[in-house]
Amino acid sequence: MSLQNFDGKVVGLPFHDGPECLIYRRDLFESHKEQADYLAKYGKNLRVPQTWEDYTQVAEFFNRPAENLYGSIFACYPDGHNTVFDYCLQLWTRGGSLVDKKGSIDINTKASIEGLNFYRNIVKDKTKVHPSSDKFDSVAAGLAFMNGEAVMMINWFGFAAMCEVDANSKVKGKIYVDVLPSAADQISASLNVYWLYTIGKGSQHKDVAYDFIRFVTNQENDKLLTLEGGIGCRISSWNDAEINKTIPYYHKLDVLHTVAKMLPQKKNWAQIAAVIDEMVLAAINTNETTENLVQAAQQQINELEK
Repeated sequence: MSLQNFDGKVVGLPFHDGPECLIYRRDLFESHKEQADYLAKYGKNLRVPQTWEDYTQVAEFFNRPAENLYGSIFACYPDGHNTVFDYCLQLWTRGGSLVDKKGSIDINTKASIEGLNFYRNIVKDKTKVHPSSDKFDSVAAGLAFMNGEAVMMINWFGFAAMCEVDANSKVKGKIYVDVLPSAADQISASLNVYWLYTIGKGSQHKDVAYDFIRFVTNQENDKLLTLEGGIGCRISSWNDAEINKTIPYYHKLDVLHTVAKMLPQKKNWAQIAAVIDEMVLAAINTNETTENLVQAAQQQINELEK
């Protein structure tokens, strides 16, 4: 994890983590009846999707509105970041990058167009996706999944953990996590964004603050944070036997971090993200071509980058 590293200087320590991942109903994937029905319908074995093509097919198979069960959930609420994160995941899992070799934002690429095109099509497809996805932020999507309303969800790891520890969960003991699907010729990717303990430059109690940070991030307290519902940041917590007994896929955090990427460290990132957000929302809500939307967004970003 290096989000807290600026030009070789560490400005804080992480305290709540957990990259985006594929969260799915393990009980349904392992059901002999579901496996037999899937094989009969598609002529191949039911398995956790490794490609986006497989993802759409599995989502279609499990989409059962009459049972209030949907193949997948997305968080498309226009809050300025959920759609941006989803766009980045589609871009990265197709081998794309947000920045070019010079470090400038460049989204007018093949991977960007393909990713946005896929995303705009699937989130509007009611034969594969929860119909309230356009109203869900990541929290609402997580709650719907916890309520048993979907078979697959791409969301933060913390929402998977919530399914095991929340008293209201209807899917406790029924789910698992894995890396995201990707294009057939690419490897998986994820997004990691996390909270930090930091000390303000103007702090009048730097020594006390530093002692506090050292205290709360030690091995014992990182485990305690995890058991109380946070997502610990120490590898010792990820591999802890007690934690993995409660949340049996906690050790997967190590693998998820291996493929996790971070957003560019740019002072004007908030403005750039707003442009990307508008682009994705336009893709979902208009009939303008993906190519034109990407090109227009790139022109706006170029102006911000001057």
